[in-house]
Amino acid sequence: MSNTPVIAAVDGSEHSLRALEWARKEAVRHDTGLLVAHVLPDHAQLYAGRRASLHDASEPQEFADPVRDWVRSLLGGDDSTLPEGVTYEALEGSVPEALRVIGSQARMLVMGSRGRGGFASLLLGSNSRAVASTAACPVVVVPHAERGAHPDADAERSAGRVVLGLHAAETPDDVLTFAFTEAAVRGATVQVVSAYAIPPSPTLVMDSPFAVIPPEGLADEGDGVPAEREMLRSQTERLAPLRERFPDVPVEQAAVPGDPAGRLVIASRAAALVVVGRHHPRRTAMSLAIGSVAHAVLHHAHGPVAVVPTLKDDV
Repeated sequence: MSNTPVIAAVDGSEHSLRALEWARKEAVRHDTGLLVAHVLPDHAQLYAGRRASLHDASEPQEFADPVRDWVRSLLGGDDSTLPEGVTYEALEGSVPEALRVIGSQARMLVMGSRGRGGFASLLLGSNSRAVASTAACPVVVVPHAERGAHPDADAERSAGRVVLGLHAAETPDDVLTFAFTEAAVRGATVQVVSAYAIPPSPTLVMDSPFAVIPPEGLADEGDGVPAEREMLRSQTERLAPLRERFPDVPVEQAAVPGDPAGRLVIASRAAALVVVGRHHPRRTAMSLAIGSVAHAVLHHAHGPVAVVPTLKDDV
């Protein structure tokens, strides 16, 4: 069993239940432990601080934690234990900072798109956005049920795939490796989606299904427009080391016009996972912590989204 756990961040809400279920399956796929983390609410943290400062032995040793009991009941543990391979940890501090610290040694951190305190109309909660923007490990955000996929005939053809948003010249290697690893443990295909800019056209239908192309379909005499052919060539060159490293992972390539975030949202309707890099590698410390594509996909994707940092994020 691996020593790097999958962490599920929970707060007792329905959104965190979906994240916990997803994280538990992911831990099994990777043959690693599952750490369930709960950042205590303010009143519980105040109680712990008061008891420690007053040294009042008559007070209970620990504050009642209904989320811990909820986790035990969901995962099949008895009144005092959790199943083998599962641990629970109550954290203090702000939610983003506490999860950022505990996630520093994790394989990934999984959380719901909204927490218990979020407004029903919010697409993405502030804590989910903050953790995805700052954590040192990949963060998977599992959307709430209202944003679940409604696959149609076209979406069904890509069911179960790991969708990778790729800028051939800029996406860091860590992002590609994460996507291929996730596809390998699932026995799934990696669908690589890149976008290219084109002049506006009144006949362009931006929400039309895009075509996916296997490597053998990239002949020189292909029918694609020059920008599409060049994008596919750049993809193929960038993906070559990953194909060699993961020879059993099938790859589909798609070069699409226009907005990359919109295309990834379309692909998410039936994808097992969408993988994006956290931000543009040339951003400075004064820039936004998360790029526009990752931000848009997190807000609108119909399925789980992994936001993958790079080593440069921690410099």
